[in-house]
Amino acid sequence: MTIKQDDIAVVWLKRDFRLRDHAAMHQAIKNHQQILLLYVCEKSLREEAHSSERHFDFIKQSIEDLNQQLTPFNTHILAVEGEVIPVLEELRHLIPLKGIYSHIETGIGLTFQRDKEVFKWCTQYNITWKEERQQGVFRGMQNRKKWIQQWSALMNEEQLPYPNKQAFITKDQLNDIAKEFTLLNLITSRSHLVQPGGEKNAHRYMDSFFQARYTNYQKHISKPDLARKSCSRLSPYLAFGNLSMRQLLQRTEAEKEQGKRSQGIRAFESRLRWQAHFIQKFEMECRMEFESINRGYHRLKKEVNPAHIQAWEKGLTGVPMVDAAMRCLVATGYLNFRMRALVVSFFVHQLWQPWQACSAFLAQQFLDFEPGIHFPQLQMQAGETGINTLRIYNPVKNGLTHDPNGVFTKKWLPELNELPDQLVHTPWDITPFEEEMYGFRLGENYPHPVVDIDQRRKEASDLLWKMQKDPLVYQESKRILSRHTLARRKSNRSA
Repeated sequence: MTIKQDDIAVVWLKRDFRLRDHAAMHQAIKNHQQILLLYVCEKSLREEAHSSERHFDFIKQSIEDLNQQLTPFNTHILAVEGEVIPVLEELRHLIPLKGIYSHIETGIGLTFQRDKEVFKWCTQYNITWKEERQQGVFRGMQNRKKWIQQWSALMNEEQLPYPNKQAFITKDQLNDIAKEFTLLNLITSRSHLVQPGGEKNAHRYMDSFFQARYTNYQKHISKPDLARKSCSRLSPYLAFGNLSMRQLLQRTEAEKEQGKRSQGIRAFESRLRWQAHFIQKFEMECRMEFESINRGYHRLKKEVNPAHIQAWEKGLTGVPMVDAAMRCLVATGYLNFRMRALVVSFFVHQLWQPWQACSAFLAQQFLDFEPGIHFPQLQMQAGETGINTLRIYNPVKNGLTHDPNGVFTKKWLPELNELPDQLVHTPWDITPFEEEMYGFRLGENYPHPVVDIDQRRKEASDLLWKMQKDPLVYQESKRILSRHTLARRKSNRSA
């Protein structure tokens, strides 16, 4: 192998699969003679409970997309299987490795521990490791007094340019290096029901949203079927870094300047800021992965019921809105926000299960799994923060309001197709005469509800409202508000 340069940096791709507005890549190109783009498919992460092949298929598709874009540069991503430190150790012997560049990742405990070990390794061999901000999350903050100003300043910075052609290690050099590694097979299973990964697809979805789909954003945001088209569907591309938050915010501002100032655009822009807010919150209190942020709720004990959990996961609880949403999620990797809140609410309140018991399964299904959103939202829906209004969703009411004709419900629960609209959300109300008329048997075609949803809702509500008066819950609520309340509610990029 011939490496002409004596100063090579690795750009370690994790959740930043794009070439545009890529801070780590930009800095590596700026500071070093040659760049090697590296992705390590870590066995430890692949086996972690919150990971799924759905996520790794999305990553592989993103790598394929980048490799196509990199063809004119005569390079490609070195995508290998293994663990990060052994891979870096091997590279250290193969190339004059002088620096490593990546983004600051607000990930799970496993990735945080891995990063600490990488830092030790870099220190041992005097290799510079620089981490760049990606989504406006700041490490080491003790409170949020200046966060919104810092976040806004970062989002207003000029986007970083596309890389130049002289920057990368060539394909021939990479082919020699690759002989020392187990390469990642980039073949994926594809389904028309699941969004494909890649930077090009991210921009395709963004373009279609601002061209037309945004017009019904606010109107359809709570509708389980219509939201699939009217919402931006950009969350997986943000989660895996096919698109930077700065790109999306600046595109939103540009569209507004061109006259698109509808309520939908404003609502969409506001939610982008809240996305960053929750990730920053998780960055500052990462124990939320394992326990409730409010320590007062650590006293709340719920007995795990495997039968109830299995029924919920398979969409067989006997409650149509819940079951349709769960089957849709498993098949497509997507649910709109209200349905996500509803299925979690049903799990933690009506089934009275601990939120930790649904965390991994949901993360595996969500194509857009983002730790900084996932864990805070689970705790909010579980009513275990002490600072948010307790919301226990009524699945029947939500079905009647947001899917009145049962279009979404029947699509995912075909066993209810013969029922009239008035029975779709309450099949337990069917009479013996109607069973004969529609050829439907509750308990045979579709299960009885696994719990009395009204009774369970009241029991959960009574207990959780009572807990909010607990001195430790109250004390913790004050601490959380003091640490995480934004000093200034509005910024030049918020609604």
